[in-house]
Amino acid sequence: MRSAFEAWAAKDGHIVRRREDKPDEYLVYETQRRWMIWQAALAHSKPTTTRKKSMAPDEAEVRNRVLNEVLAAFSGLEQADGIDGIVKVINSLKSKQAEQA
Repeated sequence: MRSAFEAWAAKDGHIVRRREDKPDEYLVYETQRRWMIWQAALAHSKPTTTRKKSMAPDEAEVRNRVLNEVLAAFSGLEQADGIDGIVKVINSLKSKQAEQA
């Protein structure tokens, strides 16, 4: 999962170097933030049934579209918004998903 994120992030122009003292974290804050959002988006989109070993091309396209929507929603937050801003974005995404369904 991390290699897919790093390939996507590097293609998008982000620095994917990790910290030497904490190799699980990225050197650049914005990359670390996007990594956390990436993980949350993937965890949110996992089905309750067993996952297939390979992903169909249209499934990958949908996943990338959803991830980009999530990143766009979070990028509008100010750091001062804190957890309230994150909850607001998540609720907004949930209501948007409910409207589409």
